[in-house]
Amino acid sequence: PGGIVTDKSIKVAGDEFTDNIKNYMKTRYNIAVGDNMAEKIKINVGSAMTELEDPPPNFPVHGRDLMNGIPKEVIVTYKEIANSLNNSIEQIESAIMNALFNTPAELSADIYNTGLYLTGGGSMLRGLDKRIALKTKLPVYVAEDPLRAVARGTGIALKNTDNYSFLIQ
Repeated sequence: PGGIVTDKSIKVAGDEFTDNIKNYMKTRYNIAVGDNMAEKIKINVGSAMTELEDPPPNFPVHGRDLMNGIPKEVIVTYKEIANSLNNSIEQIESAIMNALFNTPAELSADIYNTGLYLTGGGSMLRGLDKRIALKTKLPVYVAEDPLRAVARGTGIALKNTDNYSFLIQ
């Protein structure tokens, strides 16, 4: 009982979303934005879906015009940012579907009943839970305190190593 049933790691998360946004601003608006501004864009208008029930207001983005080097402001919408993140989100969806496909049948019933839980900063992206729920046809939840969920779980496991020794091989 217990242990890792299936695992798959992909290098798509918040940092990749930030890079997607920086590249979008460069190609669409011809402006360079730094990591901090890209992070602000992600927080203020980042979205996994182009249709949201409660959309955020448009966001002013400040960057450097790549043609003349002069600071510039453009206004972006959540729909634009959702499109810029689409390829990365499709990779996440694909990894989830692959993990579900490789899950033993007896555990699939548990997943069907309890759903999927998202953790980490990327899980806070507007609409990501709903988009994954539409893709998997399963309930999807964002963990309580998603930024610290993995660290807290690891801490619990380390305090109780006797209970989790079967995981260490």
